Amino acid sequence: MRNTWWVVVLAVLVVAVAGLPALAAEAPEAAPRAADGVRAGVLGIAAALSVAFGALGTAWAQSRIGAAAAGAMAERPEIGGLMLVFLALPETMIILGFLVAFFLIGRI
Repeated sequence: MRNTWWVVVLAVLVVAVAGLPALAAEAPEAAPRAADGVRAGVLGIAAALSVAFGALGTAWAQSRIGAAAAGAMAERPEIGGLMLVFLALPETMIILGFLVAFFLIGRI
């Protein structure tokens, strides 16, 4: 459990540092600069990381919930519908990851 927290903290720090250039507002210029390409690349990486970590979190949560749901349904089969709802709840993490990615890509 201790290693899991370090992975989560490291993931949050990487996404935060990679997403910082998206928050920097610059005045529009007529001629493109070389820094604009770097900025677009960093924003693309930040968008990819937001989707990737959202997918990893969703997969981890659904694996835990699925195992618990199988055990619970073995004892009480009538709670199968409720377990499906619990399996769908972690999907919001990947949806939010996609939302962050769309906002970041919109800044490129």
